[in-house]
Amino acid sequence: MTASALPRASSATSRKAETRQDEVLRLLPNGLLVVVIGALCALVIVPLSYVIFASLNSDVGVARGEFFPSSFSWDSYVKIWTTVGLGRGIGNSLVVAGSTAVVSAAVATATAYVLVRFTFIGRVTILRSLLVQQSIPGTLMVLPVFVVFFSASTYLGITVIGTLWGLSITYLTFALPFSTWVMVTYLRGLPRVLEEAAQIDGATNLSILARIVLPLSWPGIVVSAIFAFLLGWNDVLFASVMTNSDTRTAAIALQIFGATQEGGALPLYGQMMAAALVCATPVVLLYLIFQRNLVGGLTAGAVK
Repeated sequence: MTASALPRASSATSRKAETRQDEVLRLLPNGLLVVVIGALCALVIVPLSYVIFASLNSDVGVARGEFFPSSFSWDSYVKIWTTVGLGRGIGNSLVVAGSTAVVSAAVATATAYVLVRFTFIGRVTILRSLLVQQSIPGTLMVLPVFVVFFSASTYLGITVIGTLWGLSITYLTFALPFSTWVMVTYLRGLPRVLEEAAQIDGATNLSILARIVLPLSWPGIVVSAIFAFLLGWNDVLFASVMTNSDTRTAAIALQIFGATQEGGALPLYGQMMAAALVCATPVVLLYLIFQRNLVGGLTAGAVK
């Protein structure tokens, strides 16, 4: 056998091995796999299509049960800014969710860097407590958080309930443990060689964190920030007790608008669907913009 035939044989063997591995990993036949994927796609596309068509249909047409509107109209998207009061709600949600995402990502990155790169007493206990805090249901914390914030206004003279910054602090108590654990998992996969080289050149820990760790940790920071943003954007439970008419978020505005439509002569279903799509737009844009970083941050540490 010639030397040129050896690489061909090895490449053919590797291709056969990859083909066998793909066959082993594939759990379903091709025909059944197409059916399952089609059914899963239909479960997502059909409801989403109905919401889009209903937002472009008249309220009478939606009440009749029309899936495809007889005539398209953008009136629902125009009326929601007055009937639902969506403008102020979206503005409050952007402030609360955005500040929660930024602060949570910044604090989680610094905290995770200390927990990963330094050894001190209580380090393992802190890491375990982060997991324990994730298992506490948010419904159990509504009353304690409300009592603590109400006591602050009584004994300290600081009004917390009904303010946007008070709601942001509430979300931080739940976003920080998860964001910190995400960053701990990500920073463990970063090589120490770069940091050791920077220390040899005389860089301080703060400069290493700012110039080396932060640029390399961008996918993990995006993941922690997006999940913190979703927590503040989608929450209804804490926002319903921590806000007033001036600081209510978009989720509360949708809830109040939906409750007022129950039992009405002609519910404004078209406006409800349009308001839901408008509220979902910022989250969809975030996923589209940071999709690559999001996938990289979620899969970090999966392969060593």
